[in-house]
Amino acid sequence: MTAVDDLWYLGDVASQAAERTYHELADSHEDYVEFTRHRSVPRPRFRTVAERVRANGLPYGAHTVVYRPSGELLLVYHDDVGMWVLPGGEVDGDDSFRAAARRELREEAGVDADYEGLGILGRAVFHCDGRETWGVLPIYEARAESTDLEADDPDGEISEARWFDELPEETRDREQLLEWRERRLE
Repeated sequence: MTAVDDLWYLGDVASQAAERTYHELADSHEDYVEFTRHRSVPRPRFRTVAERVRANGLPYGAHTVVYRPSGELLLVYHDDVGMWVLPGGEVDGDDSFRAAARRELREEAGVDADYEGLGILGRAVFHCDGRETWGVLPIYEARAESTDLEADDPDGEISEARWFDELPEETRDREQLLEWRERRLE
């Protein structure tokens, strides 16, 4: 007897969840930067991502691009990735995406911010063995209410938080952040 491989079905279900989430976000916000990122992954990673996306449409949770009136952006250093990234993370329980982004911002950088809307709406497409699934990357925009930083990440992934005028080369989604800043702040 042959075992049934449910991986592709799981990918299809995840893509449907992503589609719903994408349209809910796109229909309720305006004037955001959009991008699509493609990534080839092995089967175990494809399964993990599809299971995450199936839950709420998001493979990596919700994030925030936080700025100061001077135009500086807040980034946190993610040790496992080896890059500067936007603060953010998983949506827990009944949290809204925005509430999760706000919680993660406080945990990873110790900052409170005034949320203004959706700044960037991304699509992360995952490829494996000729199949694909995708998830949504909601990145909210917020003006910092406090600017003193303290990285106190309970997950132990974030080691530093810093304000940047010039974004480092090793910044995830650097081009999209620069586009957002040009549209929104300059």
